[in-house]
Amino acid sequence: MRILSRIILLLVIAVIAGGATFLVTWDIPAPTAQIEETIPNSRFN
Repeated sequence: MRILSRIILLLVIAVIAGGATFLVTWDIPAPTAQIEETIPNSRFN
């Protein structure tokens, strides 16, 4: 049982490290849609 728990712990650590590496190296594209919103002048008074 002790060996099985170590293997599971190592697998969990490997999955977390792999996920962190993926998030660090992932080149997320910037949004390309242009958003236009009219702001009323009364908001600036």
